[in-house]
Amino acid sequence: MEIKSIIKSENYTVKENDTIDKVLEMMDKLHINGIPVVNDSDNLVGMVVKADIYRFMITPGHYDSCPVEWVMSKSVIYAEAQDDVFSIAERLRKNNINSMPVVDNGEVIGTISVEDLVDYFMKSK
Repeated sequence: MEIKSIIKSENYTVKENDTIDKVLEMMDKLHINGIPVVNDSDNLVGMVVKADIYRFMITPGHYDSCPVEWVMSKSVIYAEAQDDVFSIAERLRKNNINSMPVVDNGEVIGTISVEDLVDYFMKSK
């Protein structure tokens, strides 16, 4: 099964200049652990997960005014829309990551997470 068939219909991204505080608040509100980061042209430039933000917040400072670009992963591991569900599960596990963006023709169309895959495998049992 292609990964695009199980990603959620909502597609959330943040801009690289959005503040860490705003991004963390958005992830909490949406109950997600990771979100793709795009530039002004909506090109994928990074991925940020809560753990990245929490590690950054250990050091006292004004994290609320810092751009998410400071904490995002710039070497993004992503899935193509037509990738197989099992290969994505393997890629997440191999790279020890919780979620990754899903792209189609270079455009971010969603995010796939470990939780999404667990839900898929539980339903298909």
